[in-house]
Amino acid sequence: MLIVGFGSVGQGSLPLILRHIDIKPEQITIITANAFGREIAGSLGVKFIVEPIKRDTYVAQYDKYLGPGDFLVNASYDVNSLDTIEYCRRRGILYIDACIEPWPGGHNNTSVPADRRSNYAYREAALDLRRKHPKGPACVLMHGANPGLVSHMLKQALLNIAKDAGGKTPVPKTREQWAQLAQGLNIKVIHIAERDSQVSSRRKQRDEFVNTWSSEAFAGESLQPAELGWGTHEKNWPHDARKFDFGCGAAVYLERTGASTRVRTWTPLEGPMLGFLISHGESTTIPDYFTVHKKGKAVYRPTCHYSYHPCDDAVLSMHEYIGNNYRFPPRYRLLRDEISEGMDELGVLLMGHRKGAYWYGSQLTIEDARKLCPYNNATSLQVNIGYAAAIIWAINNPGAGIVEPDELPYKTMMQICKPYLGRVVGVYTDWTPLEGRGVLFPEDVDASDPWQFKNFRVV
Repeated sequence: MLIVGFGSVGQGSLPLILRHIDIKPEQITIITANAFGREIAGSLGVKFIVEPIKRDTYVAQYDKYLGPGDFLVNASYDVNSLDTIEYCRRRGILYIDACIEPWPGGHNNTSVPADRRSNYAYREAALDLRRKHPKGPACVLMHGANPGLVSHMLKQALLNIAKDAGGKTPVPKTREQWAQLAQGLNIKVIHIAERDSQVSSRRKQRDEFVNTWSSEAFAGESLQPAELGWGTHEKNWPHDARKFDFGCGAAVYLERTGASTRVRTWTPLEGPMLGFLISHGESTTIPDYFTVHKKGKAVYRPTCHYSYHPCDDAVLSMHEYIGNNYRFPPRYRLLRDEISEGMDELGVLLMGHRKGAYWYGSQLTIEDARKLCPYNNATSLQVNIGYAAAIIWAINNPGAGIVEPDELPYKTMMQICKPYLGRVVGVYTDWTPLEGRGVLFPEDVDASDPWQFKNFRVV
């Protein structure tokens, strides 16, 4: 096994890999761009090499460590996922990533049109590879917490709502049946609603980016256009929204960054809050998976996007980053061992059904995360157990070819992940994005349907 990159994902998933997979430390090599994490690798008996992966040398670099039947675990930032996937396909090597990444500078390369710098475009390029090569070694795309784990939470949430509605709903067996279930329940909107409340006594300093996971990756994806799955119930077209003229057509993008786009959302412990609409792969894979077609036309699709309130110091970091016209600061810091309290509340918020809204997900405290697995905080453990679960699945299905999170068996994945997620709860709420609106000043809302994107967006 070759682990490429050794930041928050690499460090936090390595003990899970050694715990749940029959592999010895001497069978694993870490290759990374800097010395961060060397002590962790050494304590676990894993070879650690500082050797940045380069666009013009990556083939020779991978060849030194990998052969047919091996596993490339891509936990990196600034290493092109699609080139790496093609390399693995040709050589019969298993593969996983937590998101699809370009080479350095790809997120803000303005010589490339905005629609081609999107996660939508990266995903379509990966699916083009699958269409050309439908068979091959297992390659799991975008499987951490989100994208990844949330797709399995979503299926369980749908079943919970169906059960609570009093019907005897058989568990769907196909993509079409899952989409019909969501349509039958009248799910109009799906938020990946997350509130990270972890804090440290050492607060963010000026010219420093602080986060509970990779600051570089967070800043990088924040440069991409805001992307969201566009539901068939939507009646109000945003002035800055644009359609993709290629691919599945399940999503749209805004002519602005995700970091500068905020939306109203809700989690059980935080209640109503504002989140960043950060571009993520699940904003396309979920609505595409749950689209119902008739005679080639989409007759049902939910709106879907990420609604993220990161930890307080990350919010301050993001404000400074945007205020400096997206100049990444000279210093960055991963919050992990210094966290004093807090949790990550991560789940799916399903809205529009008969009971209003339903949140289903993980409430994981920093204290429980530390007990469950070393080298993790609450945020990283939610990511890394989803990551490790997908690695386990790929090893057990080595000839699966290229697959997305929504295509994996949700029950199997939840069984692996659930012991690491703290409290897993489902909560109904009567909250809507119209709650308390128009009190201080008039607001332009669509009162005829609270579940319109227009009502969620902060303008």
